[in-house]
Order: sequence, then C-alpha cells, then structure tokens
Amino acid sequence: MAGTVVFDLDGTLADTSGDLLAAANACFRARGLGDLLHPQDDALIAFHGGRAMLRAGYGRMPGDHLLPPGAEDEDFARLLDHYGAAIAVHTRLYPGVEDALDRLAADGHILTVCTNKPEALAEALLRELGIRDRFGAMIGADTLPVRKPDPRPYQAAVEQAGGTVTRSFLVGDTETDRKTAAAAGVPVALVSFGPEGEAISRLAPEALLAHFDDLPALARDWLD
Repeated sequence: MAGTVVFDLDGTLADTSGDLLAAANACFRARGLGDLLHPQDDALIAFHGGRAMLRAGYGRMPGDHLLPPGAEDEDFARLLDHYGAAIAVHTRLYPGVEDALDRLAADGHILTVCTNKPEALAEALLRELGIRDRFGAMIGADTLPVRKPDPRPYQAAVEQAGGTVTRSFLVGDTETDRKTAAAAGVPVALVSFGPEGEAISRLAPEALLAHFDDLPALARDWLD
C-alpha cells in the first residue's frame, strides 16, 4: 500500500515571507504608517499568518497613532487582496523541492498539501509555482470548518488524495505542524532551513529536515 507525504506550504515548500510582508506593509502604508515590517528580519512573523503580521506592525506604530474600531478586520481583508494580486513576486520554492517531489512520486508515494493558507490563495500559489499537479489533494484553512492543528484537515488531505492516515507523515515548519501531527497520531519532519533554523528542534519532532534531498530516504524509512 502506498504511503502519503503531507506538506505544509508556507515556510515548508516555499519561502513566501517576502510577498506576505509586502502585503502587510501595503496595509500600513494605506494608514500613513509606512513599512512597519522588515522583509528579512520579520520573515518568521510572516509564517504565523496575516493577523500576526498586522498585530506585530501595530505594535510598532508611533505612540500617538490610534487605530479606528474594526481596523484589524479591515486591514486583514485588504491584506488578502494585496497578497492575491501579487502572490508570487518574491516567493520561491526551497532548494530541492521539485526533485524531491519527483523522487517521492517515483517511489510510489502519494503527495498532498495541508495548509492554513486560505484555499483559493493556496491553489493560486501552487499553480504559480508550477507544482499544483504534483499533489493529489489540497486542504486550505477554509476548506473545512476547522483548521490545523485540528487533525481533521490533515486527515482530509490524506484521504482525498487516496491515502490512509496510518501510513502517512507531515512535513512542516512550525509548532502548529507539530501539534497537528500529534493530534493525528503521525510523525512530523520539521524543516531546519526556515527562519528558525536548527532552533526548531525545540519542538522535538520525530525528524529534522535539513534539505529536501534528504526527504525521499526519510519517506522510505517511515513508509516502506
């Protein structure tokens, strides 16, 4: 029976931080605040989502600047619009992704995506990056009524791709992915080439992934 490899998207398959931060900064500029987030220094914040970026920026506003009621919801909608219009300007796949996907498929593994990015944006990004057809399914933040770390999106990503949860594992980059894997009762490999680097080992994943070149061998160990 084929095994299934489930991928997170942002910070795992692709470095999306530049385009995410650009969208947040567009919201701040619309309020006359300028660019409050740094394209490199704040990369880790970007991988915690749109509202996390907005709140981080609000925390850096001048002390005399007050936001009107409902500003965060308004800016979040604006952020999604900006991001959707420029979703793959700075975004790049991490080194070795496409070769690893090819090797996993050649080994007979099922590939699928489970992300907390809104489904339409995730679909658009995967198409822009030229890898959507590599995955048997794609579950986004709003595909189901719940999102990671609830295990149900993970389970849906596996089952819709034709796999079984008991013969699957997750590749991710955050504590949310660690918790998702634990809730689903599967192992997780966390990448150590993201903004946290080797410090991600603090989450005690079953494996650290230093480069995508190492993933096919890990899949053989865990799924064969």
